[in-house]
Amino acid sequence: MTPALEPLRRIAAYAVARDDDGRVLLVRASSRSGTPGVWSLPGGAVDHGEDPNHTVVRETAAETGLSVTVTGLQDVLADMRSMPHRGVTIHTDRLVYTVSVRGGNLIDRVGHPTDLARWHTLEEAEKLKLRPFTAAALGLSTDAGDLRPEEAPVFPSFYAYEGPDGLHRAQRFAAYAIATDPYENLLLTRISEGYPGAGCWHLPGGGTDYGEQPGTALIRELVEETGQAGRLISLLGVASHRDAASLGPEGYPIDWHGVRAFYRVVVDQPTEVTIHDVGGSTCEARWMPLKEIAELAHDQLTEVTADALRAARLI
Repeated sequence: MTPALEPLRRIAAYAVARDDDGRVLLVRASSRSGTPGVWSLPGGAVDHGEDPNHTVVRETAAETGLSVTVTGLQDVLADMRSMPHRGVTIHTDRLVYTVSVRGGNLIDRVGHPTDLARWHTLEEAEKLKLRPFTAAALGLSTDAGDLRPEEAPVFPSFYAYEGPDGLHRAQRFAAYAIATDPYENLLLTRISEGYPGAGCWHLPGGGTDYGEQPGTALIRELVEETGQAGRLISLLGVASHRDAASLGPEGYPIDWHGVRAFYRVVVDQPTEVTIHDVGGSTCEARWMPLKEIAELAHDQLTEVTADALRAARLI
């Protein structure tokens, strides 16, 4: 364990690739990294405004020399990792995709954060030092535990920084619920005036806290935002959206990039909807019949909501 250092957040995307013999593709951290000799899935940080699907293809090609195509979303998870040599603690929201290889040849990379890319059987991988998220993605155990702070450091729920063009930028990871009750109703919220998408119907949920798993965050947000106790069923997908000049209560344009995970949630015992964050971004919340939702005009739903409802095949 190590004390919390300067807190940072990032979003990253990784590839689970297997060859015809069932071997998995792994990359080794070099002496330039904070964990030399440790193996992980190929992948890396999502650039501002970049779709994570593109990130995983780009990063896999750079680290391994192989061209891949995304075939599915396997998991979304988060972890904290303290890096004393850099003076930081990093919370990373990790999107793990399954991919297929289109071609290319494995390469070694001298002088880069990863220096080797190799195919391994799961039995071979079990004997390697693996990053914890990689072991979890492959269903393996690991002894290469990351250094973690004893407590999650304080980090603002909203953080914007000045980009190279002088415009403020913000990248945010969030989790949202397709939440239904036993009576074919869907739980929706309406966005308050002064916020992007004002007046539109939205999904319950929101940004995850530092050190928090997305599923846990979503169930917490559901209670805090609407007073409903939900049961997490499954991960539906991830969407990425960039608004290059979003205007909200901050009062100045922000180049906003949101990456959102959508989950199927069931509320077994729905209660009267209660908005606890009075004066915040939600002005109304209600259970709405699925038939009524199908009849809403396109501009009455936020883009996030429309994407998630299509993924769940509800519109």
